[in-house]
Amino acid sequence: MLTDYSLRIAKALTNSISSKNTPPEDYSRTIFADKCHLTVAAGGGGNGCVSFLREKFISAGPPNGGDGGSGGSIYIQAVRGETSLHKLARRGTIKAGRGGNGNGKSKGGQRGSDVLIQVPVGTVVRELSRHDPLVTDEENRMLEASASKGTEDPIPGTWRRDKWILYPAATKSEFARSDFPPLPRPRKSTLTMAQPQPPISLDLSEPMDKPMLLAAGAMGGLGNPHFVSQSLSRPKVATKGDGGLSVRLELELKLLADVGFVGMPNVGKSTLLRALSKSRARVGNWAFTTLQPNIGTVVLDNNQGRPRLQSYNAIGEPRTQISIADIPGLIPDAHLDRGLGHGFLRHVERAQVLAFVVDLGSEDAAKALRTLWQELREFENAKDMETNLSTASRIVDWKAFGSSVSSEPAKKGAIATGEEGIIIRSSSAQKLPPLKMAPISTKPWFVVATKADIQGAQDNFARLQAYLDAVAEKTVDHPSGKRTSWKGPLTAVPVSAIRGEGVECIPDLIVSLLKNG
Repeated sequence: MLTDYSLRIAKALTNSISSKNTPPEDYSRTIFADKCHLTVAAGGGGNGCVSFLREKFISAGPPNGGDGGSGGSIYIQAVRGETSLHKLARRGTIKAGRGGNGNGKSKGGQRGSDVLIQVPVGTVVRELSRHDPLVTDEENRMLEASASKGTEDPIPGTWRRDKWILYPAATKSEFARSDFPPLPRPRKSTLTMAQPQPPISLDLSEPMDKPMLLAAGAMGGLGNPHFVSQSLSRPKVATKGDGGLSVRLELELKLLADVGFVGMPNVGKSTLLRALSKSRARVGNWAFTTLQPNIGTVVLDNNQGRPRLQSYNAIGEPRTQISIADIPGLIPDAHLDRGLGHGFLRHVERAQVLAFVVDLGSEDAAKALRTLWQELREFENAKDMETNLSTASRIVDWKAFGSSVSSEPAKKGAIATGEEGIIIRSSSAQKLPPLKMAPISTKPWFVVATKADIQGAQDNFARLQAYLDAVAEKTVDHPSGKRTSWKGPLTAVPVSAIRGEGVECIPDLIVSLLKNG
């Protein structure tokens, strides 16, 4: 008697399933994000140490406390192979390691561990807000200095729990009888010279050989030898480490893939992606099988013999692969945010070449192509209108002592004397304008006609080819309706994606469009 396991094995052996028509358990889970908000925090410095020399016959040795270690830094690097920001979107906050505390015998603390953030090529990094504890400390110091201006005696040091560390064996009466040392000025690491100027705005459009510094780690606290003076030979205080810089960033992919599949739901885009690459995108005979873009890769050069196709990218390097994005299908009135709406159309903007996928099993493939272009045209017109309105209504709102002032005394209504050194900076959170993308109508494009093996597909493809010839000869209007539309040759490729027939010429066509587009 056969068990359930044996029956499943027998069924799997009898049913021949190709890579284009796989069972549901072979589908991979699609995880994709082309935009995310990320908070990066540099490591804080370690605390200084209060220690004294302890040797035989030396009852009260000199101070020998070590300084705290500096905090770790945050770096970013654009690398090949990454296609999505979902890993960073899932983390949300990335913190570098904190510096180690100082030790006795003048031993400094260990430096905090650095963090490297790897992003896809074509990522745009923009700053939303930042918090720098050193800026706040410097503002408070300058305000205190301005308040004491005109007095002959300098302001003595005061006890602050967030800044000082006291010797554990000391008593309160010892600090009451002596003056507290003045608090040192905030210090910055030399690495801050390599940081990008705020607000951060980076366009990582090329692979990077070396990482770029985003946020340098804070300096560690000072040990008690730094506070030795004529009146205080054995200081019993040390300073705590500085807080690390925290920056809120917006990461957005400017380039999603080399090619983007554009089409109605259930026209065979995912099946076509599986036929061209080793992608395990989900396929099914129902609409909206794909809800997030699937990225596939077509290898041009596997480093074994001569490359399949010889091509070079924008920076002159040999192109070894082509990335293809299976973009979710759109429905009529998608420009009004129906269906997947603007989320789908935003993905279309991020492809260098557009491949319009139409179904030859439908009534009219040419009409389906015009419908797709109509949605793209309306979306592009809406974006242009929104940009014009935002530019016309842009008003600069600046207040001297409002939310843009960083010092607390100024927020409470302190009268300015002109020498307070108040630092005016942008608000803690700002809304960034959308990225400037190339117009969709100017991108190179071609048509892939799927399901060419069904009955009646030849007549439908002939009507589609006749329409494209008419557009090329300018006897009919361009489907984009734009004068600045792409003027290259229009090509339609009939394929049977589920059988893998006719797809071998698509990589050649893509390479030629990337080269000439």
